[in-house]
Amino acid sequence: MSNQFVFKRYEIKYLVTDEQRARIERAMAPFMVADEHGESTICNVYYDTPSHLLIRRSSEKPVYKEKVRVRSYGRLAEGGEMFVELKKKYDGVVYKRRILADATRANALLSGAAEPADQIEREIAFAAKRYEGLVPACYIAYDRCAFFAADDRGFRVTFDRNIRWREDRLSLSEDTDGEQLLEPGTSLMEVKCAGAMPLWLVRELTAMRLFKTSFSKYGTAWARSGAVVAASPAPVRAPRHATVLPTPAFAHTQRRAAHARVA
Repeated sequence: MSNQFVFKRYEIKYLVTDEQRARIERAMAPFMVADEHGESTICNVYYDTPSHLLIRRSSEKPVYKEKVRVRSYGRLAEGGEMFVELKKKYDGVVYKRRILADATRANALLSGAAEPADQIEREIAFAAKRYEGLVPACYIAYDRCAFFAADDRGFRVTFDRNIRWREDRLSLSEDTDGEQLLEPGTSLMEVKCAGAMPLWLVRELTAMRLFKTSFSKYGTAWARSGAVVAASPAPVRAPRHATVLPTPAFAHTQRRAAHARVA
């Protein structure tokens, strides 16, 4: 599968139990295709200012927010390449820009020492300059299974389990161990789409009474780290019934599904 470097989509999140995940995977079988790589370990190092400016702003749930990170698929081999990513979210829509670079180029770009070579690098360099003093702040890894719609590879459903984090050894070339963010038997499901969900998925989520939740891996790790003056939260459990309202696109699809059932 070729790499994608520009994204614009909704990312709708659900915390699900193993039983709920198995049911959803059965429902997906006629419509979705599993990623050819199977389950893979995704490793990330999030960058932030020494005062945690990016995650502090993000935790306030503003209309616009952004994150800067580097990512590898599996532990980064010596001399290997990583993705440098700038992830923005505005009014519920996620915009992601990324490049593929070795460690030397990535560090130079994020420190402002490199001259940008193209538009995506200019956007990353601008963010690095805007948040002067960016440094590695948090390591997060997880094991992901990804699925794509058989007729539209832009529609994806991913399941992340064994989400772990740490504040030391902030390098993609280190081991992938860390402290768990979720309770055992819980996965983070993300539905990634440019518009409305397909009706078969809407019906399944409605039947299971599953609604979207707000969950940030970096935000949860930051809250657990002690940087926030508050009691450390317990590992997150998958709710059986959520109270957060779905996105406008999701709500629109639900109305269409209801109309179809009436018809």
